[in-house]
Amino acid sequence: MTTRREFLGTSAALLATRYTRLVPSQGRLPLGFSTLGCPRWTWPQILDFAAEHQFASIELRGILTNMDLTKVPELAPERLAEAKRQLAAHGLFVSDLGASAQMHDMDPMKHAAQLDEARRFIDLAQALGAPYVRVFGNEYVKDAPRDATLAHIAGSLHELGDYAKGRGVTVIIESHGDFTESPALLEILTKADSPNVALLWDAHHTFVAGKEEPEDTVRQLGRFIRHVHLKDSVPAATEGGRRYVLTGTGQVPVKRQIEALVKLGYRGYYNFEWEKRWHAEIEEPEVAFAQFADVAGGYLRAAGVR
Repeated sequence: MTTRREFLGTSAALLATRYTRLVPSQGRLPLGFSTLGCPRWTWPQILDFAAEHQFASIELRGILTNMDLTKVPELAPERLAEAKRQLAAHGLFVSDLGASAQMHDMDPMKHAAQLDEARRFIDLAQALGAPYVRVFGNEYVKDAPRDATLAHIAGSLHELGDYAKGRGVTVIIESHGDFTESPALLEILTKADSPNVALLWDAHHTFVAGKEEPEDTVRQLGRFIRHVHLKDSVPAATEGGRRYVLTGTGQVPVKRQIEALVKLGYRGYYNFEWEKRWHAEIEEPEVAFAQFADVAGGYLRAAGVR
């Protein structure tokens, strides 16, 4: 029987051989944030704030009012070279591109449109030098058997993985919607059976689902995790039943989530997804981003990350 210590050691070695963190050489911690949290910031504002507060990466999830990154002026083909120059000048790396594509829909025309969006984002990721494109599962299809839904999502991911492979990109499904817990995600990722399909673990969503401890999730899914979303919240009598709060002030075990990933040997970014675009009432990004960098940075240092 394999002990927990042996499992973690083996898993860490396996992860280290499969991918390497692409962090600039300024000695920054592997912290990032999603532009979902700063919907009123311009491209220069995003870069300047990230560099000033020693973030290593940014996750692109819309710029200003445009959620389709393939239509953002700063990322147009004729301006990509300048965007990459600006990123390098700020010592920043684009960790991933957040598409809205959902793989569950079985209507042929709707599904084709979702796959088309994902491919466009993969092409942009290749041009920008970003390693990952995020997509969603996202729901169990009404009146469809569970196995059929999971197989449909897995097949779609495999198809996108084949498309991404020749472009140096990996497609990552986020733990989101109906798929936040390990058993279903493990089944989807196993059936997808592609080296270019992996997992974005939104640790908040898994915690809110209420059935797994962080250590258990990482034990089951760690070999697939390539990117992470972190945020904190408390119960609330609102739609969704949660209110986002500053990191470390709520009920989400963010510190344990980070510790579990560090122990595994996770080599990606610890990314703050502050959902300001969807929740205007929460703290402004100037406050929440800076506070996350301070608190999560402390968690990483305490876990031995330098």
